[in-house]
Amino acid sequence: MVGLLVASVLLAGIARAQSHYQPRSGQPGKDIVWVGNPEVMVQKMLDMAFVAADDYVVDLGSGDGRNVIAAAKRGARAHGIEYNSELVEHSKRLAAKERVAGRATFEHGDVFVADFSKATVVVLFLTPEMNLRLRPKLLNLKPGARVVANTFAIGDWNPDEIASVNAGCEKFCTARLWIVPARVAGGWSLPQGELSLKQVYQSFSGTFKSSAGTALVAGRLRGDQINLRAGKTLFTGRVEGNVIEGFARTAGVDSKFRATRVTKSPGFLP
Repeated sequence: MVGLLVASVLLAGIARAQSHYQPRSGQPGKDIVWVGNPEVMVQKMLDMAFVAADDYVVDLGSGDGRNVIAAAKRGARAHGIEYNSELVEHSKRLAAKERVAGRATFEHGDVFVADFSKATVVVLFLTPEMNLRLRPKLLNLKPGARVVANTFAIGDWNPDEIASVNAGCEKFCTARLWIVPARVAGGWSLPQGELSLKQVYQSFSGTFKSSAGTALVAGRLRGDQINLRAGKTLFTGRVEGNVIEGFARTAGVDSKFRATRVTKSPGFLP
């Protein structure tokens, strides 16, 4: 009986200690010190990523859970992956307090090992080195997925948008947004001719061979949306796996086109 009493007292003490745990900005972690994302940046980053109720948001290195909780308040399903178990439990308590525990979940895990392949939005506030290590997984997300980071780049993958916040933010006040591009490198066949494309992230170039000759191609992707110019023709459409469908405009006249992939290249990088 005495042993049970002692055990219950110890457990109660541990529970009280956990409930009073408060993270400290600058506290050391596995690969990075923890610094809380300024509240105005939390909202700015979620705004840039157009977070909505149909999104699944994953925060890699979720800290005290503020990004996840804010996304859940917008109606999204949100999940945080954090290596510090105390921060994980702290985040769960905050989510419950904010009444979003049903949509805001957290796990103790390593961001480099965790599976976040189903995410439609990924939130980062990590070092440039960590972002670079994560880049292959980020590029393998479904085309159109958004990656939003505070301050730090993802190697030489240029962001689609950059925005800074001045009011209410003293440091770490720049948000960067990337939209995962579809993979279009390779050869494509369409009624108007043959496309051969090389891709570097969301930009691509190549040649278009038709009965009129060979024209240079330059274009850009925004998720699965594609725009390319070949000579005097502007192609706009949507990439769905091995098919591109849309409209070709020449001399102000639009016509439908459908391109089918005939050869594939894995390249994203230079």
